[in-house]
Amino acid sequence: MTRGSLLTAPAGGHDSESTSGAGATMAVVILVLTQLMFVVDTSIVNVALPDIGRELGFSDTGLSWVVTAYALTFGGLILLSGKVGSMIGPRRALLLGVSVFVIASIAGGLATSAELLVAARALQGAGAALAAPSVMVLIMGSTDPGPQRSRAMAMFVLAVGAGAAVGLLAGGVLTQTLGWEWVMFVNAPIGLLVLLGALRNLPELPRRRTSLDVGGAAASIVLMVALVFAFTSAADRGWTNPLVLGAFAVAVLSLLLLLVGERRHPHPVMPLAFFASMRSAGPLLSMLVVPAGQVGFLFFTTLLTQQVLGFTPIQTGLALVPFTLGLIATNQLTPRLLPRLGERAIGGTGLAGLVLGITWMASVAADAGPHTSIVTVLLPSVLLGAGAGATFAPVTAVIMHQAPAEHIGAAAGLNQGLQQLGGAMGLAILTSVLATAGGLDHGLGATLLATAAFPLAGLILFGGWARRIPAPEPTHA
Repeated sequence: MTRGSLLTAPAGGHDSESTSGAGATMAVVILVLTQLMFVVDTSIVNVALPDIGRELGFSDTGLSWVVTAYALTFGGLILLSGKVGSMIGPRRALLLGVSVFVIASIAGGLATSAELLVAARALQGAGAALAAPSVMVLIMGSTDPGPQRSRAMAMFVLAVGAGAAVGLLAGGVLTQTLGWEWVMFVNAPIGLLVLLGALRNLPELPRRRTSLDVGGAAASIVLMVALVFAFTSAADRGWTNPLVLGAFAVAVLSLLLLLVGERRHPHPVMPLAFFASMRSAGPLLSMLVVPAGQVGFLFFTTLLTQQVLGFTPIQTGLALVPFTLGLIATNQLTPRLLPRLGERAIGGTGLAGLVLGITWMASVAADAGPHTSIVTVLLPSVLLGAGAGATFAPVTAVIMHQAPAEHIGAAAGLNQGLQQLGGAMGLAILTSVLATAGGLDHGLGATLLATAAFPLAGLILFGGWARRIPAPEPTHA
């Protein structure tokens, strides 16, 4: 079976031809670097926000749009992008999306006003949304089932899991040494490297001749944008604010229109088969809540280290290095254990580690003060990183393997869209919890404890419903 047959394989198969050597390795490296660039960009600007606000004249509430604009377009366009990628070819979609992302990054670094920077961030999100679904599709199309694909998935998960911590560290270093503009400019050389590598090393998979679900695409965009806007705005404006309630109402109406339209369209952007049973919906829904817990952990741990313990931005990034080390360790071990233990056992163990790691950090935050040792911050970070490294690969593998071959692009887009939506949703909810619990001085421990509820929900959704992926049958010459 050829690489191109990935998109026409029987449901649950997704086989590709035997791929080996430097070409396959370089293809995976380029795809993982692409994913890392997008994930890092969701967090790299956070450390630079105070400098950006002072230089470009943002208001306190307006500054949040530097983060929100990216999430809005990324999350809002991701389902449509998965469909477009399958129609024009995933390699072509990746090249186009990364090109837009690089141009927008340069424009953001050159921005001289708040409005121009927000517009550049929105354009960055659009470029990332166009390219991101193709990353997973091309990984599946460039690797064989079994050890080769497990290694590739482990590298992909490493990029997803470590990206936020890498972004915080890189943002601190760049802001303190070169200025906030470089949190934007840094994407240019990385993006150009991705483009050159993609042109030389990535295969193009056959395009699917299909009709574009315009109604479903429009409804999915409005749904994602309305939800991200509502959850993000609720943290600043309050949950009963008319604008927030209006956004939620728009989201509900869009969801109803999407459900009605997708039942009738022969090639929907969001196949309802994904949600026909909890066996297929459970892993997808876990990808909505698990990132909410991880984003919340990183965000509130940053507040703990900088606002309570007095760390500098660079020191905060360094304090999260153990998180990355724990993630790398289990990330390398997971592909070896999956064939023996299965996705459900490994993923469930990783999710349990996330719950325990966040709960541990909550106890540290509740008792934080001048006496707090850096070791008490590092240890729960290691546990949480180890849990993340054992979580995302099994969950992602189950989602992609359960998707019918004709819907693999939609599955990749929905997987990443739910992660973006989950992160924004969780952070908004937890920010409201922090305000209710007494703010940084008294409520940080309670807020981190509430954060643990998200991976706990993921454990229930995934552990209770995921099924083991059958091992690929051996091929004979």
